[in-house]
Amino acid sequence: MNLILQGPGLTLSQAETIGNLVHARSVVELGPAAVRLVGVEADDAMRQLVAEHSAAANLDFAFVPAGYRLADFRVLAMDMDSTLINIECIDEIADAVGVKPQVAAITEAAMRGEIADFADSLRRRVALLEGVPAHALETVYTERLRLNPGAEALVGAAHAAGVTTLLVSGGFTFFTQRLQARLALGAAHANELDIVDGRLTGRVLGTILDAEGKAAHLRRLCASLGADPRHQAIAIGDGANDLRMMAEAAVSVAYRAKPAVRAAATYSLSVSGLDGVLNWFEDTAGA
Repeated sequence: MNLILQGPGLTLSQAETIGNLVHARSVVELGPAAVRLVGVEADDAMRQLVAEHSAAANLDFAFVPAGYRLADFRVLAMDMDSTLINIECIDEIADAVGVKPQVAAITEAAMRGEIADFADSLRRRVALLEGVPAHALETVYTERLRLNPGAEALVGAAHAAGVTTLLVSGGFTFFTQRLQARLALGAAHANELDIVDGRLTGRVLGTILDAEGKAAHLRRLCASLGADPRHQAIAIGDGANDLRMMAEAAVSVAYRAKPAVRAAATYSLSVSGLDGVLNWFEDTAGA
């Protein structure tokens, strides 16, 4: 077993301290902010000790099997809002009509898992957008939406390794379609806003893509590729609406996530960028 430590403030001294705790055979530098501790002890007590030291040092950690390779996976599934990108799109659309605080409060409660019915929470939020001019969506995309750090590197490495990328969002097709084209993603699915005469009606068209919908899209894509999601899929998310999708995957990643999501995930990235995923795999890491 190897242990990957990473974070913008990582020092060699910190790595060596944790390496001594887990009796690492060697320390391999993967770049200025990541190391691989080779041949570590990984029982429950050691894992808890590493978790405590990593939290105190503001580091991300991951115990990974030796020889771990991204190329052994077939699908990389990602949430959009606050995962692939830096914003919750619906909150920023709401800002156009002065109801961002009301919408954002519902969004935050839904992502924490305090609202069990995601579809209902989305309908409530979208209803508050009635009358928003459609051009506000373009403004959000061009002026407020940014890829999260490391997103392009992660997607590029996945494609180079032959991994199909999937974007699944409880947000809106206006944004997922543009991101799919921008990043050459293999597939993208989201909800479609109803627009009449250039304004949002406050409704969503068709069946709402919720937590189960995300999981279903992952299963369907894997089936079309002849892949087993429990052995060949990686899923990344940040909120409660991602948990079912993450549970379908061999590797689940909590990115800057809510506590419940971090607790359920295989690995967490709380201080590193999305490209921190690449340091876990020996065919994509910095060394």
